[in-house]
Amino acid sequence: MHPVFVRPYTLFEITNDPQRLRRAQHFIATGLASGAFAPVIDRTFDLGDIVAAHRYLEAGAQVGKIVVTVAPEDGQS
Repeated sequence: MHPVFVRPYTLFEITNDPQRLRRAQHFIATGLASGAFAPVIDRTFDLGDIVAAHRYLEAGAQVGKIVVTVAPEDGQS
């Protein structure tokens, strides 16, 4: 078995290098357009349940994103 190496990178390694930045932008745009990059939604809360949403988030039990929905005001769509 081959060893696995994990090396962290900093944002500035990419953003300060124009060629790397263009490659990163293309990679992300392509992934979003193809659907390969899609957020994992753990739970959805109504805005009225924002306290419960914060408690759930602070508990650290989520695996994915927490979504808070906001209903449109009357007369707006």
